[in-house]
Amino acid sequence: MGFSYLPQSAVTLALGVSLLLATASQAQQVAGKPTTHQLKPTPTTVAWGFYDAAAKPVLRIKSGDKVEVQTLITSSPTRLEGAGLPPEQVEQSLRDIHKDVTNKGPGGHILTGPIYVEGAEPGDVLEVRIKKVDLAIPYAYNAFGPTSGFLPEDFGYAKMRIIPLDKKRMMAQFAPGIEIPLRPFFGSMGVAPPPASGRVNSAPPGIHAGNLDNKELVAGTTLYIPVHVPGALFEVGDGHAGQGNGEVDITALETSLTGTLEFIVRKDMHLTWPRAETPTDYITMGTDEDLTKATKVALREMIDFLMKEKNLSHDDAYMLASVAANMEITQLVDGTKGVHSMIPKKIFTGKPAVGIGKSK
Repeated sequence: MGFSYLPQSAVTLALGVSLLLATASQAQQVAGKPTTHQLKPTPTTVAWGFYDAAAKPVLRIKSGDKVEVQTLITSSPTRLEGAGLPPEQVEQSLRDIHKDVTNKGPGGHILTGPIYVEGAEPGDVLEVRIKKVDLAIPYAYNAFGPTSGFLPEDFGYAKMRIIPLDKKRMMAQFAPGIEIPLRPFFGSMGVAPPPASGRVNSAPPGIHAGNLDNKELVAGTTLYIPVHVPGALFEVGDGHAGQGNGEVDITALETSLTGTLEFIVRKDMHLTWPRAETPTDYITMGTDEDLTKATKVALREMIDFLMKEKNLSHDDAYMLASVAANMEITQLVDGTKGVHSMIPKKIFTGKPAVGIGKSK
């Protein structure tokens, strides 16, 4: 969004409204009530390509607060225009960030944040409730390159396709006669890794969550992330309008998104790996460069969940996972491969289903 000039009366009115909103926000904080913050991507509010315990927060919030956040498409104006996107459709914030941000890498994602959540300490869990996810622009892209994706030996060249998004119908027009239902989600949601890890690439997911590319994390779901540093230092980005499990060519329906996230510091939970919960399923996760090892992590996490939250024995948890849990390939292309295990809530019929980290 560019700058525009307003009459003095309009400027005065706008300043007055801003002061009233700021006063209301301060009053909420004084009263101890949750506050809703806004965070947009600018050259000073993004982390380009990394998660880092040493990163400086761009926003401080309290446990229970919500953040209305905006994220940017992971591409450059030059590449988008080269693929046929009219220059006027390139977001000005994307141009500003590509022009002004010099602290980059080693990854390529433009992540909004970090957000410091007061009270979060190493050993806690950050509960991220995904309240809302909306399309911010009317297009997405999909692309592959000669050294990326799951089949680089078959596709030794680069290609990008601009894909129109119909927000009213929530459909992507992939090609004549091919429409894809949209399920927007943030591909990357994570916290700073342990300080000893230093600055980590934004591409591979891990115990800090990060670039999970888990298509189940749509509005209405909750993500639980182990905290490794004070304040957690949460970042979000890599917006997807939709994706297939595996994300085999290395990109999904890449786009810009807006969303509302609610943050809760959980002192009563202790996790080693991220977990999630949808309205219908419990989800455990695992990542590793080896797909078999990643699968074993996700499965062992599911067994652990069933033992601790559903009071099953080790043997029974293993058996239940075999007959009722679905092992899914999350993604195959992010440096470390991702697997998630999903078990439906409806199978637990005895008493109201107990969720991840909820009291029994």
